[in-house]
Amino acid sequence: MRVQSAITALAVLVTSVAAEERVSYEGYKVYRIDTHDESEQIHKLIDGLHAVEVSCGESDHFDLAVAPEDVEAFQALGFDAFLLSEDLSVDLAEEGPVESFYESDANFTLEARQQSLPALSWFNLYRPYVEHATFFSQLQAAFPSNSRIFNVGNSYQGRSIYGIHLWGPGGQGSRPAVYFHGTVHAREWISAPVVEYLTWHLIDGYRNNDPLVRSFFDKYDFYIVPFVNPDGFVYTQSTDRLWRKNRQPRSGSSCVGTDGNRNWNFQWSTPGGASTSPCSETYRGQAAGDTPEIRALTTFTNSLSTRGIKLFIDWHSYGQYILLPYGYNCQARAPNHNAQMSVAAGFSNAIRAVSGTRFTYGPSCSTLYATTGSSPDYMGGAMGAEYSWTVELRPGPGGGSSGFVLPASQIVVSGREQWEGIKYVLSTI
Repeated sequence: MRVQSAITALAVLVTSVAAEERVSYEGYKVYRIDTHDESEQIHKLIDGLHAVEVSCGESDHFDLAVAPEDVEAFQALGFDAFLLSEDLSVDLAEEGPVESFYESDANFTLEARQQSLPALSWFNLYRPYVEHATFFSQLQAAFPSNSRIFNVGNSYQGRSIYGIHLWGPGGQGSRPAVYFHGTVHAREWISAPVVEYLTWHLIDGYRNNDPLVRSFFDKYDFYIVPFVNPDGFVYTQSTDRLWRKNRQPRSGSSCVGTDGNRNWNFQWSTPGGASTSPCSETYRGQAAGDTPEIRALTTFTNSLSTRGIKLFIDWHSYGQYILLPYGYNCQARAPNHNAQMSVAAGFSNAIRAVSGTRFTYGPSCSTLYATTGSSPDYMGGAMGAEYSWTVELRPGPGGGSSGFVLPASQIVVSGREQWEGIKYVLSTI
């Protein structure tokens, strides 16, 4: 497939959306609030404040960015809290600019792109949304006999939820699936480049006859979807850097968006792991699978059942966790729990060997917090995926005033850590 043809196939078809003023976090102060098992009551008390939660969800505390006009009102509530940041906008600036990759190199012609993988300098900075499709088109053009670009379906605003399928000598669809998702939560920018880094190295290793990588293709087909939530991601780049959900409105509410990781049709209605409020960051929707993104992904996922799913990973940030089944119940365990724990331990050790970064591993609910209607629970509980994980990327749980914002200087090392870990996993399972 020619690069230009693939780009055309992935053209962004977006419904008319009114432009919004960019959200400024200048002067927002970030506090860490110790909940003392009173999280629900605390959230009710802060409901009227201009604030946004910027934590990764630990049950004993959460982090809140408070607008300057409401700092005094927040302090008057008397919570057990301490200041993490004087000005969130300063922390956001550390992420670095979003810069074009393809326009910056006038000598890198279309013909050259068709013959080579993208330069690794792609991973030096965060990139505009539209260029990620070009990146995947170039990957496919460099691996034309063993890959295809596919479209899962369209988002609420009409964007393609695209992916790339990689296969080995057995031909496409002939092996069990290794299946990766990225950018379910829009503000978790590091997930897409990490998924792209893994894809790049899979293709590079195959093209260069790396025996280990070739052995992976002898066993598995790879299905990689970098943007489960394209509308939300675009919104983070255009309007609100800390937006989380999709961009689907709901009748009867002025609040927008559903959490795509609470909308899958597995234990969706179980209480305690999602919110029924459209204004909540963890809003589950009005019914299981009632977002266009999850509806399309469910149909696609079910199509993989013929050969089965060997490994599913949903890449998120932050906290440095490897989370196993299940999220809906802290006592529930997968039938092969001991095997999953053993592989997760090796995954964590392989990551740590790169640069000393420690990843905690264990069942999702008991290790971090309850989640219902999540993709890993669906893959493991409904689809029978043998290994079904969430990986929470850098930084660690003490990651500062907004761990969702990771400096671009940490993209490459994050990718290297996960590549070493994934090589261990694919060699072991």
